[in-house]
Amino acid sequence: MITIIDYGAGNINSIQNMFKKIGVESRISKEPEIISKSSKLILPGVGNFDFGMKNLHASGLVEVLRESVMENKTPILGICLGAQMLGNWSEEGGCKGLGWIDMDVVKFNESKMKGNFRIPNMGWNSVQIKKSSKLLPLPNNGDICRYYFVHKYHMKTKSDSDVLATVNYGYTFAAAVEKDNVFGVQFHPEKSHQYGMKILENYSKI
Repeated sequence: MITIIDYGAGNINSIQNMFKKIGVESRISKEPEIISKSSKLILPGVGNFDFGMKNLHASGLVEVLRESVMENKTPILGICLGAQMLGNWSEEGGCKGLGWIDMDVVKFNESKMKGNFRIPNMGWNSVQIKKSSKLLPLPNNGDICRYYFVHKYHMKTKSDSDVLATVNYGYTFAAAVEKDNVFGVQFHPEKSHQYGMKILENYSKI
């Protein structure tokens, strides 16, 4: 069973509704016992990095998540803030992240953005898939990979091998990351219509 983690910092109902649309069973929970027995996990997130990490620690779920993901190799998909929290730290605050992917979260460098690019990045963007993955299969000719983004900060990995897909918004940065059983997407699948449905369907099959 896929469990959407409820730690008070994500639009969890929208994600569950998207799973319902594609006929995939999921549940929302903040109970350690349920989370530890899940076959897959979703770490959602909306808002400030420190707010998200403090909520996650206050929920008492950090240790059970570490055991599930790092020791038992349960797949986890971080969405937006949830993806950023998979990294080491963020320029948005002082809290440490989970550290499961070797990356930092940085503010958009507006000095590098030539043209009319507003911050936050809010809207549809096409992504370029960089490696084969069960989450984001390499597209066939003519396939479109477009997703809905809302963010002021973005992921910056230490290793290119962890980058699953990139997006260009003023300059190029990671739109999705993957390392072993840990996945993260900067965009919102639950707001990305059929493109987002396909990602959640793919994830349910991993």
